[in-house]
Amino acid sequence: MIDLHYWPTPNGKKVTILLEEAEIPYRIVPVNIGRGDQFTPQFLKMNPNHRMPVMVDNAPAGGGEPIAIFESGAIMLYLAEKVGKFYPRDTRGKYAVTQWVIWQMANQGPKLGECGHFRRLGDKQGDQSYAVRRFTDEANRLYGVLNNRLYESQYLAGNEYTIADMICYPWTVNWKAQGQDIEEFKYVKRWHDELSARPALRLGMAAGAGLSEDVTKLPPDEQERRAKIMYNQRARPVAY
Repeated sequence: MIDLHYWPTPNGKKVTILLEEAEIPYRIVPVNIGRGDQFTPQFLKMNPNHRMPVMVDNAPAGGGEPIAIFESGAIMLYLAEKVGKFYPRDTRGKYAVTQWVIWQMANQGPKLGECGHFRRLGDKQGDQSYAVRRFTDEANRLYGVLNNRLYESQYLAGNEYTIADMICYPWTVNWKAQGQDIEEFKYVKRWHDELSARPALRLGMAAGAGLSEDVTKLPPDEQERRAKIMYNQRARPVAY
């Protein structure tokens, strides 16, 4: 059984898509990131970077103690390799997938995350027009990278659906909020529509849907406290 320490964000949904697609039994352990669950001593033992998701495999291959892994990309590589699905074993196929997994972690996720952050922020912290333009343009560039690749092949790593597609998909769902027009990217739209029709992917995207909160309905002081938790974090001391 897999324990997935999770909150329903794009980074969490990458992993639940794979768990559903590969039919791996799992249990969601909620990590309310707005409340600050990711900073508890118990969580920090599993992930010193205080971010979800974290996966705990209670039955690792070869036996032994449970294995805890953080970072969504590392989790997906581990799970796909363990079950032998959605991750080729031959060298060329394996690294065709791996490069897109790393591309997502290094480019698509961070840049689209910043794009969404500054577009939601508005003028609450002063003039954000440069940041909005900078990251909206970068989001457009990255959609173009996907589009050019999907012009060449049906899926990101070639002609087979893999974890490369699963890891990128959740970040494309909110294209409109990222200031993009998916109609501009014909091949991304084709890929997105095809993946959206997969029953297991839909289950993965819906995982933990009931956990989400409407932060705007919280008291103002609680909203302020949570904003301080989520943003402008600095280094934590060694001794907690």
